[in-house]
Amino acid sequence: MAVKRPEIHFESVEELLGVPQMQDGTELVKIRDIFPFKYHPFKVVDDEKMDELVESIRTNGVLTPVLIRPRSEGGYEMISGHRRLHAAEKAGLDKIPSIIKEMGDDEAVIAMVDSNVQREEILPSERAWSLKMKIDAIKHQGQRVNDTSGRDVPKWSHEEVGEEAGISGRQVKRYIRLTELIPELLSLVDEKKIGLMMAVDMSFFNEEVQGWLLDYFKTNGKITQKQMAALKELQNLSNITKYTFTATLNGALPEGKGNGRVNLSERKLNKYFPPRMTARERERIIIELLEKWKAEKDQK
Repeated sequence: MAVKRPEIHFESVEELLGVPQMQDGTELVKIRDIFPFKYHPFKVVDDEKMDELVESIRTNGVLTPVLIRPRSEGGYEMISGHRRLHAAEKAGLDKIPSIIKEMGDDEAVIAMVDSNVQREEILPSERAWSLKMKIDAIKHQGQRVNDTSGRDVPKWSHEEVGEEAGISGRQVKRYIRLTELIPELLSLVDEKKIGLMMAVDMSFFNEEVQGWLLDYFKTNGKITQKQMAALKELQNLSNITKYTFTATLNGALPEGKGNGRVNLSERKLNKYFPPRMTARERERIIIELLEKWKAEKDQK
């Protein structure tokens, strides 16, 4: 009589890495079937912290399931866990423990924001767009409830939203203003080259003026609060010219100490001269232009 041999079980990648196979309300879902949240405002960066997370998953598995919702077109949409999903994929997993929950668009936005907004490290742009998305979702929820059932619109305020994010309601409004900045200026805020209050002031200008502010910053290396104040005091800002804009900012600079010394940095000169032109050639051209300017001035 043949001896019945025990079945050989080949462990999956998930089992080898310690991924929990099943928990209450948790399923193992193929990573390739999970799609990022539309307009997800939080960046997933391959930095040192990501490397640490990847190593942790290789050692201990994914200890906290991600939150996903079914998509009408198939597969799932990530609600909470973009970094864990990316790290799990880098660690070599094919599946990830997931909690699958049916959620409407507004509910999904609020859950996505709430699960990320209290992270220790969050960029101003991430906070700005996530808070705007949440408040827009709350407004939409309230409008829908009011329209369909006649019930009162749910009460909410910037203070309540801020309390959940660990900031004041006034700060919530300031961050939301940042979403009116052109992307290049918002990046400078993320890089801590432009402060929050100055960025809020810049957000009230149209895109053209914001573009001029960006060019001025790149050329001069900074813009002061005094310059911004002078710009805001201009009349008829909607019809401002670039000449008036530049003259206003330059006019708000502090006057020198009277020694007559002028500093022209290489960065400023590179805007007008070919990079390989020698200092002597640049000086010659500058002197020629000054002579021409002086002669024209003397004739007036």
